[in-house]
Amino acid sequence: MQKPVASPFLFEMVILPLTSWQSRIYPVDIIGRAREIIGVERDALTSLVDSIGTEFEKAIGMMMLATKAKGRIVVSGMGKSGIIGKKISSTLSSVGTPSFFMHPAEAIHGDLGMLDGDDLLIAISYSGESEEMARLIPIVKRFGLRMIALCGRKDSTLAKSADVFIDVSVKAEACQWDIVPTSSTTAALAMGDALSIVLMEKRGFNQEGFAKRHPGGSLGRGMLVKVEDLMTTGDSLPIVDENVSLAEAVEEISSKKLGMTVVTGGDGRLKGILTDGDLRRIFGKIENPMAKKVSELVSSTGKTIEKEAMGGAAVKVMEDNKITSLLIVTADNKPEGVVHLHDLLKAGVV
Repeated sequence: MQKPVASPFLFEMVILPLTSWQSRIYPVDIIGRAREIIGVERDALTSLVDSIGTEFEKAIGMMMLATKAKGRIVVSGMGKSGIIGKKISSTLSSVGTPSFFMHPAEAIHGDLGMLDGDDLLIAISYSGESEEMARLIPIVKRFGLRMIALCGRKDSTLAKSADVFIDVSVKAEACQWDIVPTSSTTAALAMGDALSIVLMEKRGFNQEGFAKRHPGGSLGRGMLVKVEDLMTTGDSLPIVDENVSLAEAVEEISSKKLGMTVVTGGDGRLKGILTDGDLRRIFGKIENPMAKKVSELVSSTGKTIEKEAMGGAAVKVMEDNKITSLLIVTADNKPEGVVHLHDLLKAGVV
């Protein structure tokens, strides 16, 4: 049986009204409207900055007390507020504060078992009248948990029930109907970031702690892997005395396969570095350079870095100076090793 073929006239009947409807809903100036939307959210954040005061300080104090008592920061919210809550909880965990997200509807069906008396609840609801949150509040109170409310209405049930109320109200949402959560969720997210980072700094959480919690990414490895873990040392380190010929230096560079060699004086102290790039410039300017001594040709002393430095710091020095190798020297300026960009790439730091 042959399948019916869609009529081109039917296609026009469906599409044309849709196009007409779209033209009535969406403004013609797409770029201008996008800028207006971002501007509304920017203004909401500007107002938020001015609203921060003693309640924020109280919230940080409560969070500090909870963490000292080995409690967790529990974050809860419904709908879009819940999505923001998940991000806030994730940020807290990544900067060393134990935290988890608890869905308010699931909580009253068994998830309350996750709570402990030393925990602290951050409840997020712009209206402060979410049905699920309203049902959760008295139960949380019976558990003895203290509560911080991120809310847009001071006279709401949530705000009145909280130990600390943090105002995240906005003048308007970014949508034309002033109902789609946009500016309000941006404000709540920014306030959550402020709480997370201030708490992190008050608790003395450092880069090493961050790296330990992010071992899977280049950012974490860059702060976790040290130069001494990657540097080339011993017999694998390309090194020549300044009195050898360039021919011998080229052989050392070729055999060690790092694209460079360290140059030392008679006392074993660093005199400089000779790289593949230097060789190209030398052969382009000097006649019969192979018979010359390295001391006559080496010009760069090379960039150094401490072996205790993190891999990420080594990458930055290389990027800033447009080089691929860094030297590690002892306190008396004797070459101890070299870290190459390839080593950082293999370790996943870059």
